[in-house]
Parts: sequence; structure tokens; C-alpha cells
Amino acid sequence: MITVGFLNRLSNSLALANPDPATTTSASAPRNEAPTLLVFGDSLSAGYGLRAGNGWVDLLAERLRACAPQWRVVNASVSGETTHGGRVRLPKLLARERPRLVILELGANDGLRGLSLTAMRENLAAMIDAAHGAGAQVVLVGMQIPPNLGPDYSEAFAATFAELAAEKRVAGFVPFLLAPIALNRDAFQADGLHPTAEAQPLLLETVWPALAPLIPCQELSRRTGSR
Repeated sequence: MITVGFLNRLSNSLALANPDPATTTSASAPRNEAPTLLVFGDSLSAGYGLRAGNGWVDLLAERLRACAPQWRVVNASVSGETTHGGRVRLPKLLARERPRLVILELGANDGLRGLSLTAMRENLAAMIDAAHGAGAQVVLVGMQIPPNLGPDYSEAFAATFAELAAEKRVAGFVPFLLAPIALNRDAFQADGLHPTAEAQPLLLETVWPALAPLIPCQELSRRTGSR
């Protein structure tokens, strides 16, 4: 269960960040030759407060370089992004990058600002539909928010991700990105919100089970004994 103290820190800090998206590429092959994984999220995926190369998306790109080097990883996450902003930005990225897979990690800022959950659902659904329409599979990453606006709102917020994952039949679903560290204050930076560099591997391992079936990663499978 998420503590009120942690979630209150979340509400005060999540929207603060660099407005420019980071981009990480795991291979130098041209876009039309290399399968592309597009990570589309907010500050939690943009690596806010971390040195370049230390975010969980960077660690994912490093893993794929070792076991599936044909894949490109493009991190188009923007700190402070809402689902509305993502819905506006995504079509151009889909056209430019032509991803085979999209990790969609948005919604936290909607909830923290008390925005309409109906609108959030519509925006997420539109982004999933756009990715599917562009021929990409989607891994949807869920989030939880503080109870500041009441338990009904926070519970409905969290449920939205699971409901959309089922309704849209996404290829993978992660219920809560911060699940392994939410109760550990030491896993967060001084702002009490953004995970430390040391916590980033845990975020990767939270996403990986939903992603692994979609990307052949033979070397890693042999090394870890995973499937």
C-alpha cells in the first residue's frame, strides 16, 4: 500500500522538470532498417535529476544492445507531460520513428493536477489507437496518485490503466512503475519524488516482464535462465 507521505511528495514534485525530451538510441542503423522501441513518458522515464545514461530507459537500451542489438531505443519522454500533451505530440513521432513497440508511461501529471479522468482515459485510448494504427504494439505503464482528491478519485485513476489495458488488448501492462520502491524513502532523490540512480535498475525490472515477450533477447535469456 502506498503511504500518504510518499504520495503527497509525489503531488508536489512530479510536474517539475526539464521540458525537453531526451533521446537514447541503442543502435546506429537507419530508421527504416532497425526495429524501433519508442518510450513515451514523463519525468520518470525522462531521467529527471540523473546523469545522462543512468535512467531506466538508458539501462533498457544497454540491455538490448547486449542481447538484441538490432533494436533502436528512442526515449521521447518529456518531464511534466500530461496525456493531452502526449496525444498532441505522438502522431508526429509515430510517423518519424515508425516504432515497432511503444512503451506508454503517461497519466501521473493528469491525476496530480486533478484533471478529468474521462479526458485522461480518452487521451490514453487515442494514443494506444494511434500506435496500433501505425503498426506498433503497446506496453502500457500504470501509475498511482495521492489520495488528496479523495479515495474514489485515486482508485478510479489507478483502475483506468488496467481497464484500458484490457479494453485495448495491449501487448503488455505494468500496473505501477514505482511499485518496488514506493515505500522506500531512500530510493528517491532529495525532492522526495524522482527515483535515484540506484533505484533505476528496479524500475527496469518492473517493466521488463511485460516487454521481454515482445523482443527476442537470446543472450540475456541464456545468461539469466529466463524465458
